[in-house]
Amino acid sequence: MHKAEYTFSQKTVNCYFDADFAGIKDLMQDAWTVIITDENLYNLHAEKLAGYRVIQIAAGEEYKNQFTVDSIIEELLLMGANKNTFLIGLGGGVVTDITGYVAAVYMRGVKFGFVPTSILAMVDAAIGGKNGIDVGVYKNMIGTIRQPEFIFYDYSFLKTLPVKEWVNGFAEIIKHACIKDELLFKVLEKYSLHEYQADSTLIADLIERNVDIKTAVVINDEFETGDRKLLNFGHTIGHAIENLHGIPHGHAVSIGMVAACNLSVQLNNFHADDAAKIVRLLARYHLPVDVETDHAKVFEVLKMDKKRTGDGVQFILLNTIGKAEIKYISLLDLEKHFKEIV
Repeated sequence: MHKAEYTFSQKTVNCYFDADFAGIKDLMQDAWTVIITDENLYNLHAEKLAGYRVIQIAAGEEYKNQFTVDSIIEELLLMGANKNTFLIGLGGGVVTDITGYVAAVYMRGVKFGFVPTSILAMVDAAIGGKNGIDVGVYKNMIGTIRQPEFIFYDYSFLKTLPVKEWVNGFAEIIKHACIKDELLFKVLEKYSLHEYQADSTLIADLIERNVDIKTAVVINDEFETGDRKLLNFGHTIGHAIENLHGIPHGHAVSIGMVAACNLSVQLNNFHADDAAKIVRLLARYHLPVDVETDHAKVFEVLKMDKKRTGDGVQFILLNTIGKAEIKYISLLDLEKHFKEIV
């Protein structure tokens, strides 16, 4: 195990890489701890959780809502949890989002940490302090920005991760390469999903590289007034598709990235050959690059996106592979291009 410290405005977050979940007991010492996890993770790893106070929630994005938050809070109250309680979110992005949000609002704030168990959570959802829930088809409409005390990376959890969740997580990895790291893009072109699954050192290095990329962006702009918005590449259209179609987050972001590439070609002088490279890379990692959808319904959901300002949206477009920019696009102009890009 090795530790890296990342200093944000609120606190320093300790990331423990290549750790063993058994070490959580030493890390927590005498803290009154409650682990929040989903039913699938609990059933797979019940032995590891023996002796802990555990709250189980239903698995899936459709349960990332206020009802689930209320049910967790009711269980915490029944347990006698107080201001000194420490919450640990053990799971994928849904679990980390909910745990961080509950920790922010329970008794006006308790400490928390994460043990991410999916690729997506390890490279994205657990990092940066964004915690929140959905409201109907509108994703992450309620939430906070509040940093965890630690993020604990036990790569052995990936042994039970379904292949579809590996694919899901690689969308965020490819996103990081597209907006910030051309060399990473070339590395991803060299390898395959199977090779990353088969080589524990290779995937550990990839995860830690992506942690560094996202953390650097967030430290520079923790509260999303500028550069952090670049992390939304593929998400503006992706979020609308995700909740309308009920498809996995990474799949929707992949489709959103293709749309953003197409729009970058049309509006930002992004080279069509580079757009084609991104489409090929997404397909290489078994991610979808298009979808049959009702464009009018997608656009209606998109209009309620958090990145909307006035009569337009702050859209993330590419200049080159590895370099992106924030561009204000009016809803009128976006609608003109919409059917051509999605």
